[in-house]
This record gives sequence, structure tokens and C-alpha cells, in this order.
Amino acid sequence: MVLERRKLDITDRVVGKLNQNQMDLFVEEQPIGKMLFTNQGNQYDLKSGYEQENNRIYHYTEVTTNPDQKYVDCDENGWC
Repeated sequence: MVLERRKLDITDRVVGKLNQNQMDLFVEEQPIGKMLFTNQGNQYDLKSGYEQENNRIYHYTEVTTNPDQKYVDCDENGWC
């Protein structure tokens, strides 16, 4: 099993709450950053691991590859 860094599109899971001249952004009630309303357009200030690109929001995360790989050294009761 190997960990691989992936860029996941989470745009559909992001919720925004208006707060004066900005919108606070959340995923599953966890704050991920904010979108600022400026004269030059919207600007994003996102936490590390999140990115905005082409009107989409992405989260970088570690995922396992080779998920079908079986554990070794398991006993007869299934404990590994």
C-alpha cells in the first residue's frame, strides 16, 4: 500500500456564509478559508491544502493506492 497525493474537487461540498464584505467557506462545518469581495473581483484566502482554480475549489489529500493489497501476518481470528 502506497500513499499518493491527489487533488480532489470539493466544490459541491463547500458552503459559504456571508460575513460583512467576505464569505467564510466551510466543508462539513470545518472552516477552510474565505472569499473576499473586492473592486478587482473575488479573491480567495484558503487554508493550506486547499486551492481555487477556474471557479472550482480543490483539496490536496493523501490517498492509498493498491487498495486490493492484502495484509500479511494475520492470525486465524482476523487480527493483523
